[in-house]
Amino acid sequence: MITERLYYTDSYLTTFAATVVEQSDGGRLVRLDRTAFYPTSGGQPFDTGRIGGVRVVEVREEGDRIAHLLEAPIAPGTVSGLVDWPRRFDHMQQHTGQHLLSAVLAGRFGYQTVSVHFGPESATLDLDAGAISPAEIRRAEADANAIVTENRPVEVAFEDATTASGLRKTVERSGIIRIVTIQGLDRSACGGTHVRATGEVGPILIRKAERAKKQLRLEFLCGGRAVVRARADFDSLAGMAAASSAAIADVPGIVDKLRADLKAAQAARREIEDALHQYHARDLYHTAATDASGRRLIVHRVDSANVESLRGLAQAVSTLPRAVFVAAAGTPPTILLAASPDSGVDAGALLKPLLAELDGRGGGSPRLAQGTVPAQHSLRSALDKLEALARHAG
Repeated sequence: MITERLYYTDSYLTTFAATVVEQSDGGRLVRLDRTAFYPTSGGQPFDTGRIGGVRVVEVREEGDRIAHLLEAPIAPGTVSGLVDWPRRFDHMQQHTGQHLLSAVLAGRFGYQTVSVHFGPESATLDLDAGAISPAEIRRAEADANAIVTENRPVEVAFEDATTASGLRKTVERSGIIRIVTIQGLDRSACGGTHVRATGEVGPILIRKAERAKKQLRLEFLCGGRAVVRARADFDSLAGMAAASSAAIADVPGIVDKLRADLKAAQAARREIEDALHQYHARDLYHTAATDASGRRLIVHRVDSANVESLRGLAQAVSTLPRAVFVAAAGTPPTILLAASPDSGVDAGALLKPLLAELDGRGGGSPRLAQGTVPAQHSLRSALDKLEALARHAG
């Protein structure tokens, strides 16, 4: 049996009566002879609401039929349906706004919409385009909002696919198709729910542009969503401005200055850390004994240390004459080997087989190599083995 889709002819219909024609899943999955509930389809989420007083948790499309998954079973017979209007109208705003925005992007820039997705917080459309400039985004957004303020009619009609003309995208289906038209702008085959005029879409806000596989993805919001997001963005900027005792317009400049100051501070800190590593390395080097070959082996263990800091110390040691540095850090369980060019030790070649033996992971270059071992308790053994290998290497 085919389900009569009441939303096809009236997206504003929220209450209806219907007959239960089939039930499954213990009576929770209900199929009606007619419904105003939109199922997940074409990137648009399903409607929610109530049937027979029981909450609708999902609406599915099953070919020509629509199935409603309810929170609990209902009795067969005649039932009343109630669609959650705020959710429905939000979807109507996003979907009509997407048609409007897609038409503007195609008409002004030739960017065709490949696919769309309507999420709970924002919507996206994927364009067959390599890139879009900030100026093009602003132009498309301004054009779309201008059409919103013109309050152009949005109409639904049913036409034969073989004779329907002027469609933004070609249709491969045959037979009767449903066409949504924005007056003087767009004609698209679509089964979704839409507003009656562009003014009901409300403001259209393009939030972000990014690459998605081989396409360009735009994130956008319409109507109430756009207002909520704009308010949240404004509140964030206002908070930043207040914290800086500045005007909102000054925030970008303040952020740029803070970024530059941070970059300079990080560079200065790296210079200081490098100098400290050099001092520490020389101290360890001069206290290490020289073996028969004239090499100095430095063994260094710390229970908790920043691995990057330990690498800095290792690199500093490797610049000293005939030096080999073996170290271990407890968090995470890490072993590290560094060797100066004249030491006769290839750090990467020496460490790699040991890591394989211990089920560890890592590697490196002849001058510096590091890896992790599976457990803390095996770190001491790993360090002892690495020390022994380093002593007899070369």
